[in-house]
Amino acid sequence: MINPDFLLSFIVASSIIAVAPGPSNAFLMAQTFTNGRTAGMQSALGFAMGGVIHTLFAVIGLSALLKASPVAYSTVQYLGAAYLCYLGIMTIRSSFKKHAQVDDKPHISTKKTENVFFQAMMTEVLNPKVALFFIAFIPQFVDPTLSSATIQLAIFGLLYPILAFPIDCTYIYAGDKIASYFRRHPKAPLWIDRISGLIFIALAINLLL
Repeated sequence: MINPDFLLSFIVASSIIAVAPGPSNAFLMAQTFTNGRTAGMQSALGFAMGGVIHTLFAVIGLSALLKASPVAYSTVQYLGAAYLCYLGIMTIRSSFKKHAQVDDKPHISTKKTENVFFQAMMTEVLNPKVALFFIAFIPQFVDPTLSSATIQLAIFGLLYPILAFPIDCTYIYAGDKIASYFRRHPKAPLWIDRISGLIFIALAINLLL
């Protein structure tokens, strides 16, 4: 069903791509800095689910339609950028609301994180570059001499988030260690929130460019 040589090449290439710093890694670090390791893990799971959705899109041909239609691409691109910008503005706004509540006690985050999974998933789904990645990168490893190209495409597409998830967890662990020091100081989390918000806005600009 899968060519072993193609599978090995796919694992190596996917691991390199997942390790390389990119927008998803920046999102993971921002969520980890702001809300802690749990939020980072939820973000990683959200990105993984987004990868599953993109795999389904690729299999049924929606990604090909997105690539063929500049209007569809631009629409999804602007929606994704607007969503990231919204997350950035809300994070910065939240930091100013908490400013009056800061005292000399160690900071304990009270921010709700139940929506982080959905935010990460939507960030991934509304990124047309991810759709193009799935339709341009994954088919290179499909062996036309084997039975069903559709099944191969689905397997490789679902395998990518499985390979990327433990690498994302490494980023989360490192980010939590860095942020743990700042969380013990009353005013530091305010600046962590603001920097995280700026990261979200920068990701929105990067998506547009």
